[in-house]
Amino acid sequence: MTLEITRLDANQADFEQRLDALLAWESVSDHGVQTAVHEIVESVRQRGDAAVLEYTRRFDHVEVASMSELVVPDSRLQAALDTIPADQRQALRVAAERVRSYHEHQKQDSWSYTEADGTLLGQKVTPLDRAGLYVPGGKASYPSSVLMNAIPAKVAGVQEVVMVVPTPRGEVNEMVFAAAKIAGVDKVITVGGAQAVAALAYGTDTIPRVDKIVGPGNIYVATAKRMVFGQVGIDMIAGPSEILVVCDGKTDPDWVAMDMFSQAEHDEDAQAILVSPDAAFIEQVAQSLERLLPSLERESIARVSLKNRGALISVKDMDQALDLINRIAPEHLELSVDDAEAMAAQVRHAGAIFMGRYTAEALGDYCAGPNHVLPTSSTARYSSPLGVYDFQKRSSLIMCTPEKASELGKVASVLSRGESLTAHARSAEYRIKD
Repeated sequence: MTLEITRLDANQADFEQRLDALLAWESVSDHGVQTAVHEIVESVRQRGDAAVLEYTRRFDHVEVASMSELVVPDSRLQAALDTIPADQRQALRVAAERVRSYHEHQKQDSWSYTEADGTLLGQKVTPLDRAGLYVPGGKASYPSSVLMNAIPAKVAGVQEVVMVVPTPRGEVNEMVFAAAKIAGVDKVITVGGAQAVAALAYGTDTIPRVDKIVGPGNIYVATAKRMVFGQVGIDMIAGPSEILVVCDGKTDPDWVAMDMFSQAEHDEDAQAILVSPDAAFIEQVAQSLERLLPSLERESIARVSLKNRGALISVKDMDQALDLINRIAPEHLELSVDDAEAMAAQVRHAGAIFMGRYTAEALGDYCAGPNHVLPTSSTARYSSPLGVYDFQKRSSLIMCTPEKASELGKVASVLSRGESLTAHARSAEYRIKD
């Protein structure tokens, strides 16, 4: 079967229009999903554990008598860690240590300064009390996501990390439980779907209410997260996975093809794009894609992804490639070029930048250290990877001396009266010295 993939030239007259069509993605749910999720959220909000139990039986086909049976004891997590294959256990530990070490550098500390007259101004940094982590369950289980979401929370100083993970028909991914133990997750409950999100947002007798919900999920989970936002914080509403590979033509085309596959195999909506000024190299990569695709275990998924949203884009030079990078604002950006650091310095919009021919995006997904929870669908224009800062909040500190209160009170009086907020003005004026 011949591989179908879009080919574009950045200098074609209709390029912008065709690129817009290629990049278009709207992560919205239809009316049926919205209605179903609203019903679930409201039911959990009003009936708590009883509703969660009911939906778990209905959707996950797990027959339990009470919610307590869905709470995973720490001994069960430890047993998973002890019994998974040694190479998996070692890989999880190495990845966890690298993720922890990287995120330690992100910690923000409180600060303050004192003005000449003794007035103190500053910022107090405080971790969230409790964070909720949603982890997909069953066959689509991602122990790496446990590490990437839980470890930054722990580094930030979050007192309690609560993880929800569905176990459809009782199916457990032992690596997910092992990862939870390694990452220091405090409580694990085997529930999922919109009902788990609602329980984390509003709290039940069994599932504690959290301050923020993070982690990936299907359209029902994403819709529920959007619905409870405001009641709790959320990380993001993520779209499909993306990779943009920029290559000067000197990298092995098989490597580039497999890097593109690494995202295309996620799901049919994932996006893999190659940009190069070397037309002959683009053709070589096309041949590699064609030849290697049948070797993939997830060939059918990758094939649809490349057909619907993949592209091979020709540019006139690297300056035009840079313009395209900042136009697309990709989730994952591979700079497979000679001087990748110099090029990276000119990139303004990207979730994660992988520099050099040897730095496969897959390393970032698992064990390089930086977080793999990244902004998608061009949101890297204004947002950042998940990090320690997402689990910390900042409070402003202000303490005026009598002299400063009098000085600033005069300024505040003028400004507040200009806004017709006279109580503001009078409050400030009480502190003005005659």
